[in-house]
Amino acid sequence: MNNAVFTFPLPANEPVKSYLKGSPERVALEAELERQRNTVLDIPLIIGGKEIRTGNIGKVVCPHDHNHVLATYHKAGEKEVKMAIDAAMEAHKIWSETPWRVRCSIILRAAELLATKYRAVLNAATMLGQSKNIYQAEIDSACEAIDFMRYNVSYASTIYTRQPKSNNTQINSIEYRPLEGFVLAVSPFNFTAIASNLNLSPVLMGNTTLWKTSTTSILSNYYLMKLYEEAGLPAGVVNFLCGPGSVIGNVALASPDFAGVHFTGSTKTFNHLWKQIGENLGSYKSYPRIVGETGGKDFIFVHPSAAAQEVAVAAFCGAFEFQGQKCSAASRMYVPKTLWPDVLQRMQAMAAEVKIGDVCDPTNFINAVIDETSFDNIVSYIEYACTAEDARIVLGGQYDKSVGYFVHPTVIETTNPKFKSMQEEIFGPVLTVYPYDDEELDATVELCDTTSPYALTGSVLGRDRLAVQVVADRLKNAAGNFYINDKPTGAVVAHQPFGGGRASGTNDKAGGEQNLLRWISPRSVKESLVPATDYLACYPYLQELK
Repeated sequence: MNNAVFTFPLPANEPVKSYLKGSPERVALEAELERQRNTVLDIPLIIGGKEIRTGNIGKVVCPHDHNHVLATYHKAGEKEVKMAIDAAMEAHKIWSETPWRVRCSIILRAAELLATKYRAVLNAATMLGQSKNIYQAEIDSACEAIDFMRYNVSYASTIYTRQPKSNNTQINSIEYRPLEGFVLAVSPFNFTAIASNLNLSPVLMGNTTLWKTSTTSILSNYYLMKLYEEAGLPAGVVNFLCGPGSVIGNVALASPDFAGVHFTGSTKTFNHLWKQIGENLGSYKSYPRIVGETGGKDFIFVHPSAAAQEVAVAAFCGAFEFQGQKCSAASRMYVPKTLWPDVLQRMQAMAAEVKIGDVCDPTNFINAVIDETSFDNIVSYIEYACTAEDARIVLGGQYDKSVGYFVHPTVIETTNPKFKSMQEEIFGPVLTVYPYDDEELDATVELCDTTSPYALTGSVLGRDRLAVQVVADRLKNAAGNFYINDKPTGAVVAHQPFGGGRASGTNDKAGGEQNLLRWISPRSVKESLVPATDYLACYPYLQELK
């Protein structure tokens, strides 16, 4: 037995590669893009380490070229979900007892494989299947995914070393047990790194998972699963399930062994899951852990002292990178009327410079939105603004789905701070701007705080630092991740642990140790070195009466 006490210090963040023309990473990526574009994978379910093919088939297509099929995948039914539960519970017996440093070694091996052998594979799959450009894929499916793995190992190391006080008569300890059951991991399409962390965060702490993948990110998620297998993750620790959320969720949440859900997705879906859990509460072995990051209506608040160029860049990048399909994307902006014309002109100039199209053309800054349902929803807001009396399109507004699901960066200007697109989540490249009278600053801060039910991300820009702090303090509950003089996107693991409150989730901070604490059930153990031999030993005043 190895009795060494292990610690894993905080790592450095994975460097973002440049992908300059002719660089080794660019050459490798272009070759992998070519390979995946000319391959049609048959993606099975992976349950207990075995590939399962149901014959109920779906297709994976490129959002920027929806006639291009990248893969077919097999959908899980009730039978397969029950198989996955059995596999997860069987694996739990071994995995929960595996020394934590061994679990860490597997996660660290996965990180190293992703940093090297699988980097081009995951980036290419994320680009083709989720329509991310090179940079957006690199910071997601490579760097952030690697950072989650490496930093979580360090955080776990810190957690396990925390022990209570002992003395010369007793030894006290805390055992950090995994949950007593399986965790349902429900992942979104927009971040490959999030899909990975939704599984590996509970897994690192000794749990096993059922992974309900998003139907629009199956390609990259499948390659992640193959990466886990190569890293040495035992069969059944993660069970890869594609298919309808209603089928997978209903069966999983009905199981007495359901121990928790790790979720990223819409508020509506998360509310439905929470309600289902509540209705089934009497059948579970323990109270399930419910951890979720949901919707957002993320804001930029501009103080009159702000510089127009800084505002324009924050708004343009915050709203339109990855087509506004980030949980943190800027979706509404409050800007002084005196500053707005200058800011708008600068944003229009940026829009005139950027190109829109296929991810395989590295000169394209804007790519496609994820699918037709999303496209149609985004377009409905643009068309609504076109006919509204209290709003107008001042930038973009064009869209086309004949080849791919392309929506141009769009800015809606409104005179109504409660306008439809100022309140509702769109999840696309649409920014709604409310220009406010400079003297109405206080009232507009109140509008920013109360207009939306969400509280995920937000930012304030201004050169008057004291005034900016007043705004930031007043908006302290409006965003779980808040930025000063920056766009409200781009959280980095260990630098800005991510999560929001209100209707945006449980704020359990992915990328920080708070999240890992949700996947353990501590047991306090006291060992008395000298057991009591007299029942009155602690009652000296009673002994006086004898």
